[in-house]
Amino acid sequence: MSRALSRAFLPDQPQHLVLEDASWELYEMLLRNIGNRPLRITFDDGLLEVMSPSLEHERTKGIIDRMIAMLAFETHRPMLSLGSTTFRRRDISKGLDPDECYYFRDEAKMRGRKRLNLHRDPPPELVVDVDINGRCVPREPICAAIGVPEVWRLDGLKLQCLHLVDGKYRERKRSLVFPFLELAGLQRFVDELMQKDDTSIIREFVAWVRKDGWTAS
Repeated sequence: MSRALSRAFLPDQPQHLVLEDASWELYEMLLRNIGNRPLRITFDDGLLEVMSPSLEHERTKGIIDRMIAMLAFETHRPMLSLGSTTFRRRDISKGLDPDECYYFRDEAKMRGRKRLNLHRDPPPELVVDVDINGRCVPREPICAAIGVPEVWRLDGLKLQCLHLVDGKYRERKRSLVFPFLELAGLQRFVDELMQKDDTSIIREFVAWVRKDGWTAS
């Protein structure tokens, strides 16, 4: 029998439920029943967390997603975005719904897929993880176990670039998928969210990318 560890259903906070000793069958049942509802489910060896994203979370991960899309566009880089597609592996008892995930090198291989199967398909090459309110189940060990080579993580304050090295994530200055990019340069655009609209931020971001000469000729 699963046991609830914490529960928060406050009007101004994201809904949050954590269970311990949850079975894989319960995890998959929740995935089927939740469907397209805006909930994030994380599972790590019996520890299961369900969260509904907050407005701040969605706006923040949205602006990061747009910056990644514009970087790919301006540099003529083929990209496949799979959003919050669930990736999971029963054999290692781990699964999660990323905030955003992308393929670059393997874009052509994944383009025609209708379902993700990590026993056959490579993991996403880049995952965005925005953790503003604090999660009880860490997501980095799950991404590492699945083999995601790069994570862009925002803890509500600092945007970090994490590379998978010997099974663990290490902070690095430059991105793997965009080797010219020092991730610290994106911080100021995220920090503008409370003062400016999304369109203005992205216009400034694209101008910055072009000024630094990263646009493909």
